[in-house]
Amino acid sequence: MSSETTDATPIGVGIVGLGKIAHDQHIPAIQANPAFKLVAYASPTSAHTSLEGFKDMGAMLAAHPDIQAVSLCTPPTVRFALARQALEAGRAVLLEKPPGATLGEVDALRDLAAARKQTIFAAWHAREAPAVDPAKAWLAGRQLKSARIIWKEDVRHWHPGQEWVWSPGALGVFDPGINALSILTKLLDERVIVRGAELFVPANRQTPIAANLDLATETGVPIRAEFDWRQTGAQTWNVELETDRGRAVLSLGGAKLEVDGKVLAEAPDAEYPGLYRVFAGLVRAGRSELDAEPLRVVADAFLLGARTAVEAFSF
Repeated sequence: MSSETTDATPIGVGIVGLGKIAHDQHIPAIQANPAFKLVAYASPTSAHTSLEGFKDMGAMLAAHPDIQAVSLCTPPTVRFALARQALEAGRAVLLEKPPGATLGEVDALRDLAAARKQTIFAAWHAREAPAVDPAKAWLAGRQLKSARIIWKEDVRHWHPGQEWVWSPGALGVFDPGINALSILTKLLDERVIVRGAELFVPANRQTPIAANLDLATETGVPIRAEFDWRQTGAQTWNVELETDRGRAVLSLGGAKLEVDGKVLAEAPDAEYPGLYRVFAGLVRAGRSELDAEPLRVVADAFLLGARTAVEAFSF
């Protein structure tokens, strides 16, 4: 089985994991892109009214040699084995963020994809927000003096009843927070270094519900990041950049860019359609894009973080 296709032939895709993100984002993005044909899904528990379904990925791939790529939308703790299985079966792989539960998993998948000459793609969707590239272009040629991330949202709204988000390896508040870090690491040419972290963990959970990070670039530019999953009402997804020639604010998760109070870029959310445009190009070209830097920053925060117990949480 090969993932090679001609530009005129839609790429057959199978979705693995049929949770909220697959329903809300992946399925509509795939179905709206003529480069793809959504063939089937695999899920042990969920169902879709109009797609052919299988209880596991192996059965789906065996039944559909026309599936040339899989989108893994499962929780990260079970993604590694599935990605290995798909690559070994000759399929291209899109990994919902984060691309693995550990950095070791990501390295192993990168090596396997290269050995099998298959495409693997870490789908950092926030990097496809419409104002991110304009912000990177604005920052080029300017000297960054400091940066701040404020990423606060309501876990009950975005992950209603999803107990898996509190499991070890599921990142807790870093599940959304890693989106901000993916934007930051795309904007900056330097590596982001973790200097310290405060992790606020509910008494009955394993992962943090809030976190504050002290970061810096390699050359010492200070960066503060504040993440919180307890914010109700209006949600805050901002990246603020102070430079020698102006102040920029990326807001709405990267959908809007303001410089010194003037809007330079703003457009509706189109992150997942953007991801699938990139993925189509990678599959056609037989290339991979597997950046683990946002996950590395989170891993370093867990290594250095001081843990504080806070009020127990329940949905």
